[in-house]
Amino acid sequence: MTEKNDKTPGRVGVIVAMTAELEALLRILSDSREEERSGFRFHIGRAGGRDVVAMQCGIGKVNAAMGTAAMLEHYSPSAVINTGIAGGTGRGPGILDVVVADEVAYHDVWCGPGNERGQVQGFPPKFACAIGEEGPFDLGKVLAKEGVHRGLIASGDMFVDTPAELARILSVHPDAVAVDMESGAIAQVCAFRGVPFLAVRVISDYPGGEDHISQYLNFWNDAPRSTFAILSTLLEG
Repeated sequence: MTEKNDKTPGRVGVIVAMTAELEALLRILSDSREEERSGFRFHIGRAGGRDVVAMQCGIGKVNAAMGTAAMLEHYSPSAVINTGIAGGTGRGPGILDVVVADEVAYHDVWCGPGNERGQVQGFPPKFACAIGEEGPFDLGKVLAKEGVHRGLIASGDMFVDTPAELARILSVHPDAVAVDMESGAIAQVCAFRGVPFLAVRVISDYPGGEDHISQYLNFWNDAPRSTFAILSTLLEG
């Protein structure tokens, strides 16, 4: 692994997985232009007072890893934020609440004896996020907002849609407050490259709960446009 980059504020990379997430993100991006690099489209502009490079990586760990690697190679951001939606686990955050991850961990990885469940051999069992005072972001205003929670996000290559699958994930990570499909891979690439990483996710639904699919499909119709404005607050300074 490489040494960490200088943590002085610089261009921030923002990565989302889906088109609807990108559309919400682009609403807060000003003076933007587009560039194509390594098969991905990047949006360069400003948000919350900082220079930003934003991208849609696609769904799942491989897309997330490829997109993150391309962003780091071509734009060298001083830090990376993964944002978008996540499923809730019933351990605190409700629908439309925001989770600022303390840590991110895989729930679908097993590398055999000598490793913990969820641990990629050669990496820590959980990837710490850049939330400390020494980190690149001032989280005070964000964490003080109503409906903002901190906790572990469990990440894996599956859309979690049954109580049994959610129970399996919680058996690996009992303290997980949200589940997604990209943050683990983005965190791993950032850890390998020594780039500070932060995951900020909006809870869209409860996997396996009543009307789960309806919750998920209707989320973008029901969610206020200001939901992604929290990212602007995070980028202030």
